[in-house]
Amino acid sequence: MSTKKPETSAVGIPAIVSSAKLALAEMGTVRSIETLSKVNHTDGFDCPSCAWPDPDPKHRKLAEFCENGGRAVAWEATRKRVDRSFFAAHSIAELREQSDHWLEANGRLAEPMYLKQGATHYEPITWDDALDLVAARLKHTEPNRAAFYTSGRASNEAAFAYQLLARRLGTNNLPDCSNMCHESSGAALGQTLGIGKGLVTIDDISGHAELIVVVGQNPGTNHPRMLTALEEAKRRGGKIVAINPLPEAGLIRFKNPQAVRGLAGKGTKIADRFLQIRVNGDLALFAGVNRVLVEKDALDHGFIDQYCDGFDQAREAWHKLDWDDI
Repeated sequence: MSTKKPETSAVGIPAIVSSAKLALAEMGTVRSIETLSKVNHTDGFDCPSCAWPDPDPKHRKLAEFCENGGRAVAWEATRKRVDRSFFAAHSIAELREQSDHWLEANGRLAEPMYLKQGATHYEPITWDDALDLVAARLKHTEPNRAAFYTSGRASNEAAFAYQLLARRLGTNNLPDCSNMCHESSGAALGQTLGIGKGLVTIDDISGHAELIVVVGQNPGTNHPRMLTALEEAKRRGGKIVAINPLPEAGLIRFKNPQAVRGLAGKGTKIADRFLQIRVNGDLALFAGVNRVLVEKDALDHGFIDQYCDGFDQAREAWHKLDWDDI
C-alpha cells in the first residue's frame, strides 16, 4: 500500500485527460464529440451523473459537464454490447463471482434476457414475449408483492412513467429518491406549496450570496460543476466557509478547466475559512452557532413567532451551553 500527500487543488488538466481517455476508449472519437457536446444542453440531454441544476441557456459553456459526468456518459454511450453469446458463455454462478465493475465494463445489453426456473444461464427472449411474461405475472400478483427497481441513470421521463405504472397497479414499492426521480414528489409539492423543488437557484449562489457555508460536502468529487458557481461567487466578493473533518481539495483551490487561469495558472482559492471539526462535531458546532445568533439577536422574530414551536425552550438550552464543552 502506498500513500502520498493530499491534493491541494481539484480539476484542471488532469480531469480533462482522465475524461478524454475514458470517452475515447468507450465511444471513439466521433461518438465522443457528438455525445459530450449535448450533455446538459437544451437540445441534448441531462447528465446521468448528478442533479446539479443547469444554468440559463445563454450562460452554458460548450463543455457543460464535469469529469464525473464525462465518465458516466462514456459508460452509458459505450460501443460495447453484451449479447446472447456472452450469456451462453457465462453461467449465473460465474457472473456472481465477478465485480460490479467487471460486469458493467462488458457493455450494454443488446436484447431482453430471461432466466427460466432451474436454468443455469440466461437465454434470449423477444420483446413481445418479455412484456407478455411481465404482464401475466403482474395480473396474478398482489400489488405489494411486486417490487419496481430501475437504474438511477434512467431519464426523468422514463422514471416518471415507470413510477406511474407502479402506482397505477396499486403499490409504492419503488426505489428511494436517490435512485428514482423526484417527479412525483415535485408534482405534489407544486400543488400544495406552489413550487416543486428547492427555492435556491444557481444565480442565488454565484450572483447574490454574501456568505456560503459548505458542510460535509466534497464538490470536487461529487458535483464538480458546483465549483464553477463557487468560483464566480468568490470573484464577486462572496465569502465561503468549508466545514468538514477532512480538507477537501476542491474547496481549497479550483483549477477551472474552461479558463486560462485554471489551465495555466494557480486557479482560484475557494474556502476563505476551513473549520476542521471532529467527526460528529457538527452538532456541537451548530449549537454554538445558534447560541451566538441568539446572543446577537440575529433572528427573524416574525417567522419564529408565526411558524415555530418550542423556540423558547431551545433558546434557553443554547444559553446554558458551555463554550469549553463545545
